[in-house]
Amino acid sequence: MIGNWSGTVGRAVGAVRRPTAPVTYGLITACCLLFLVSPSSGLNPAYGAQDALLAAQRAYFHRWGVVPAELFEGSARAALTPATALFVHGSWVHLLGNMLFLYVFGVLTEERMGRVQFTLFYLGCGYLALLGYAAANAGSEQSLVGASGAISAVLGAFLYLFPGARVTSLLPFLFFLPLRFPAWVVLPFWAALQWLAAGQAGQGPGVAYLAHLVGFGLGLAFAWARFGRGTKVRAAPAPSPEGENQP
Repeated sequence: MIGNWSGTVGRAVGAVRRPTAPVTYGLITACCLLFLVSPSSGLNPAYGAQDALLAAQRAYFHRWGVVPAELFEGSARAALTPATALFVHGSWVHLLGNMLFLYVFGVLTEERMGRVQFTLFYLGCGYLALLGYAAANAGSEQSLVGASGAISAVLGAFLYLFPGARVTSLLPFLFFLPLRFPAWVVLPFWAALQWLAAGQAGQGPGVAYLAHLVGFGLGLAFAWARFGRGTKVRAAPAPSPEGENQP
């Protein structure tokens, strides 16, 4: 009796402690840790302060971020940057915005796809999203960093897999009141905002809206091709707020 009870408790505790989306949590942890030790956070005294810190940040972004003008020159190092840039963020707002989106939409998407498939999906779509942006801006020497392309792909897949999931949204024109809408309303609206913003984006530093659109389209197409019709979950709990992605 006691043995059966203790075994049941042990299995229950193990089930509670076992992460349901280890890849999502691992990506969030990796991005946060890399940010903290990088010059972007401003917390590492090894990079100095003021002008020295700014110089270190520029060098860091140039080394690990995507520089479109260098990407297509045939360098092996440059060819890897669309992958390394997924783990580099430019500011606290940039990092926290991306990680919030990854947490909200990544957990259920990973559970639906499975760990290995989700990992390949995230890295592959993220790489292609940044590659697409670089191809459209081949002459730019501005470094591009951030996980937004990959996270936008997660949003696209989530839309196909969980169209009826309720997502809490904060709308500026309604005084940021938290309202819950299904994913099929929120995510296409988000994509439309990215499309409009991409058409108005100028050269130089800023938000890579095109990478968001490419990633979103890739994620939606992958989920449609991989899971097909009839496999969607019409409603599912979405864990947290939605807001405009930060590149």
